Amino acid sequence: MGLLDLFKRKDKDRVPKEVEASEKTDSAANMVKEIREEILQKTAIPCMKLKLTDTKPSLFDSKVGGIGYVPHDAKIPEDSKGVQLRLLAQIDCAEITLEDFPHQGLLQFWILNDDVSGLNFDDNTLQDTFRVLYFKEPDRTVTEKEVCEKMQDSSSDEEEDYFPVRGCYGLAFSEDVDTISYSDYRFESCIRKLVQQDYPEEAENLLENMDDFFDGGSGHKIGGYPGFAQWDPRSSEDTHDVLLFQLDSDMGTDWKILWGDCGIGNFFINREKLKNCDFSDVLYTWDCC
Repeated sequence: MGLLDLFKRKDKDRVPKEVEASEKTDSAANMVKEIREEILQKTAIPCMKLKLTDTKPSLFDSKVGGIGYVPHDAKIPEDSKGVQLRLLAQIDCAEITLEDFPHQGLLQFWILNDDVSGLNFDDNTLQDTFRVLYFKEPDRTVTEKEVCEKMQDSSSDEEEDYFPVRGCYGLAFSEDVDTISYSDYRFESCIRKLVQQDYPEEAENLLENMDDFFDGGSGHKIGGYPGFAQWDPRSSEDTHDVLLFQLDSDMGTDWKILWGDCGIGNFFINREKLKNCDFSDVLYTWDCC
């Protein structure tokens, strides 16, 4: 046998191994595809997707930023130091078609304009530097001029403007279906259970990069599954199981919304409290890259 024959023999020996590796890769890909489709079907839930518009919203319209409704006899929300919060978003609940959500009135999200956008790292449910308010029957005689007169003059403030919303935008609502995101704390347990059930021998290999095949949960939305730049602050013991509202960083021709370094903001609530329109216990968080 010559040297050339030896190389030919080695090439022949190597081909089956390459074919075998390719077959294993194809097999794993098919498994992932099957698992993905099954999980998407099992976790699908309705949501409202939101899109910013350039329309000028009225005092009672859905909006991001701008001037929010405040009753005649009420003050603009303040923190414990007397500093006014700013309107992050206002939702006209008549535009929400989701079950368990209110279908009338105004739902508002207010946050402090500081370097952490009202986030409390020690207690993310303490409504001091953020506030969630619901007005079932807003008084239509309130005017924008009246609300503006209640605002503190911030023109002389030396602090930098950290507020995530640059301007005021209307909101367009559309019904949609959301599937579990790899950002949701339930993702890993959901995936692991299904993989170990259907493919026990391949479980560890399949689980390693499974999040590459799922959506991150980004975008503006009500309901559905959340997105995070880093991680979900909730755990299995947390009772805030519904995504009440999510506002993502958003760039059109320029940045319209920017949470830190391209982050995302979320508000969560317990479903039973949502059904009762009790917004006193809401988890507020945001993070960025």
